[in-house]
Amino acid sequence: MSTVLITGASFGLGADFAQLFAADKYELVLVARSEDRLIELKNQLEAKYKVTTNVIACDLANGHAAFTLKEALDKKGLSIDVLINNAGFGDFGLFAELDPVRQQHMIDLNVTTLTLLTRLLLPDMLKRKQGKILNVASTAAFQPGPLMAVYFATKSYVLSFSLALANELKGTGVTVTALCPGATETHFVKNANLDDSKLFKRMKPATSMEVAQYGVKALHNGKVVAVHGFINSLMAWSVRFFPLTWQTAVVRKIQEKV
Repeated sequence: MSTVLITGASFGLGADFAQLFAADKYELVLVARSEDRLIELKNQLEAKYKVTTNVIACDLANGHAAFTLKEALDKKGLSIDVLINNAGFGDFGLFAELDPVRQQHMIDLNVTTLTLLTRLLLPDMLKRKQGKILNVASTAAFQPGPLMAVYFATKSYVLSFSLALANELKGTGVTVTALCPGATETHFVKNANLDDSKLFKRMKPATSMEVAQYGVKALHNGKVVAVHGFINSLMAWSVRFFPLTWQTAVVRKIQEKV
């Protein structure tokens, strides 16, 4: 039986990923801060799908979290076949006015933990000559993002890192997929204070399950960059034909509050 580790598994995309892999009879390792919510999800999945579900409560916004998590996996004797780097958050506002500690936590979660956890789990995948890694990026990865400057930058990192790693791993049996959703109905919107932005007021967000299903399919197909939705794909790939200053101005208009 294959084992999948899902970060940020409490709600939204993470919980939907868990449902999908449980339905496919994977053994699950669910990771997030909220142990109570993880246990609740574990009980639901085990009752419905009859799968083994492991819970590890861990604050992944801590810069050393990946090492702590790897130690926990080793103690449990768990070997990971599929890694879903889903945990992440954003923050809305002018960079100079946002909480600097929260910005640091965002970088640690969106970039540092994702990178280190991948590094720590990859060698075993390479030894077995099989494994799959899904990094949740965003359509934000394709251009700068005024009013969410750090978030957009972290997602650009995730996309660039995923592309480079996928190239390095060609022929090894291990694949890397960068999932790039657009606006999606998850806890991310409220946590990032985006409820009143033009993006979410004027565009119909995808459901988290729609995005999760698309991501899992792309992962199994070995797709390197998976942009969810035709319009999102069109916008993501067309921005390369426009000057960065124009891209930045357009994103600013979209991001502003209604």
